[in-house]
Amino acid sequence: METPGGVVSKLTHLDDKGEARMVDVTDKSVTEREARAEATIHMAAETLKMITEGEHPKGDVLAVARIAGIMAAKRTHDLIPLCHALNLTSVKVELVPGHDGTSVHILTRCKLSGQTGVEMEALTAASIAALTVYDMCKAVDKAMEISGVRLLEKKGGRSGHWVAGTQ
Repeated sequence: METPGGVVSKLTHLDDKGEARMVDVTDKSVTEREARAEATIHMAAETLKMITEGEHPKGDVLAVARIAGIMAAKRTHDLIPLCHALNLTSVKVELVPGHDGTSVHILTRCKLSGQTGVEMEALTAASIAALTVYDMCKAVDKAMEISGVRLLEKKGGRSGHWVAGTQ
């Protein structure tokens, strides 16, 4: 398969017959692995003000979204069909009100010592944290938009260190 950069690669979740499979990581070395991801949720200025000033009737929106992101990272294998169940050693979810006054920026970091990476866990944490903000605020702002869900960095494993925008 030819990728946009002209590099030939093989999708690891397909076998030689093109059928979906879970990647066998039995022979992979256990290494320290880490991934960081982000997402942004855009909203009306009044909605962000309600969140940051603690006026939301459902409670602390950012705290609930942080917990939801952590829980989601731990359950990624239940959500993404071919993901391995991982023994995460650290999950961090940070939600920061945007300087624009109309967004919340979400940063996640997942770590473990294991045989496979944690990119999907970091991405799932960011996505679910954003969806939780949406769920808690949809009664006052149905026009919120989630954008920019992406992997920022991954470390460890055979493919080494990768940082968005540097390769």
